[in-house]
Amino acid sequence: MENLLAISPVDGRYYETTKELSNYFSEYALIKYRIIVEIKWLIKLCDAINKPLTQKEINELNFIISSFNIDEAKKVKEIEEITKHDVKAIEYYLRGKFEDLHLSNYSNLIHFACTSEDINNLAYNLMLKDGLNNVFIPAANDLVNSVKAQAIALKCVPMLGHTHGQPATPTTVGKELAVFVYRWQTILSSLKSIKLRGKFSGAVGNFNAHIVAFPNLNWIEICKSFVEDLGLDFNPLTTQIESHDVFAIIFGFIKSFNNVTMDFNSDMWIYISMNYFKQKVVKTEVGSSVMPHKVNPINHENSMANIRIANSVLSALADNLPVSRMQRDLSDSSTLRNIGVGFAHSIVSISQSKVGFEKMIVNEEVLLEDLNKNIAVLAEPIQTILRKNGYINAYEMLKELTRGKDITISDIHEFIENLDIPDEDKSNLLNLLPENYTGLASQLVDFIC
Repeated sequence: MENLLAISPVDGRYYETTKELSNYFSEYALIKYRIIVEIKWLIKLCDAINKPLTQKEINELNFIISSFNIDEAKKVKEIEEITKHDVKAIEYYLRGKFEDLHLSNYSNLIHFACTSEDINNLAYNLMLKDGLNNVFIPAANDLVNSVKAQAIALKCVPMLGHTHGQPATPTTVGKELAVFVYRWQTILSSLKSIKLRGKFSGAVGNFNAHIVAFPNLNWIEICKSFVEDLGLDFNPLTTQIESHDVFAIIFGFIKSFNNVTMDFNSDMWIYISMNYFKQKVVKTEVGSSVMPHKVNPINHENSMANIRIANSVLSALADNLPVSRMQRDLSDSSTLRNIGVGFAHSIVSISQSKVGFEKMIVNEEVLLEDLNKNIAVLAEPIQTILRKNGYINAYEMLKELTRGKDITISDIHEFIENLDIPDEDKSNLLNLLPENYTGLASQLVDFIC
């Protein structure tokens, strides 16, 4: 049952679709990822300063991470009520846990030489990495694979093409679906190749405190190794904050994926309205409160609406996060907390698009009927054959025959019979119908495999 008091639909109406994102973009998740960074840093630091932990102590520290839950997160928030500083609350929380585990002799090393943003940027990087890999990319792949399967199954089913909304050269249903699959695949391939980038270099990015405390240590290498051990690239040149340029690139790719989905939804909506596709009827569902016959393409419409919200949020993130006055200002802190909103509406759009598409059934009877009503599309191959055989005015001849006219296959055949062209070319043209004039459409589908 949805939360009827939720202000945002992603936490209410769409919660079942978006709830997995709570593991990566909620306040609870942010606290947990901060704790992961703090503990992993302490373990790395102890090695660096030659005060190594025993395996038992390391296990106890890792248990703090593995046993962390909502109740523990509430304890952190209670401390934050006093400190009014979210990252400092993490430090004080860990001090308490260290006491419980008899590790108080390491408490002075919690958050050692760190600025809050050292912890925050790594936490957000890990949240984004895991959210992408565990939720967004799998959901995107589900949609792509669903459309891909139908593209392959329908690769030989002919369909009238439309350019500028007007009848055009025939294609196949599968090839037109494959266009979207290929676009999605290209974006996802680029998205998967991006390596997130973290900083860990102190208050203004210069390792100032590190060098004062332990001047003989190679802090750049130590911190680089630490960041890379987390599965991130190391950014050596920063202010207090990591520049968020890679975040902006990622949000741009998600927007691009969403835009292809928007284009896909738009075409599917039009094909349904043209009756090129029928929709499966669910007996218990209602299409209209007053028109009993209606079966509306609501999932595609819902998907498009959520894309508009998602892309607005992602655009705001991409435009604002890379801008920070001088060595830093706090604007990125508030902005970053909305990453989950952009992801959530993207996930809803993907889910709704997939549901809508899987309700669609190709209507081959209507497709063939429309092809046969538009014999004039054969003007293209005829004038091409005439050009091949030396006719300079081939285009004009076919324009005179077909443009704005309701011609039949008999009219086309009569025209062909009177042409002065080789018998082989004439025979090929006489055998042409809109339904078999699809070029290499079916073969092009193989590119998505």
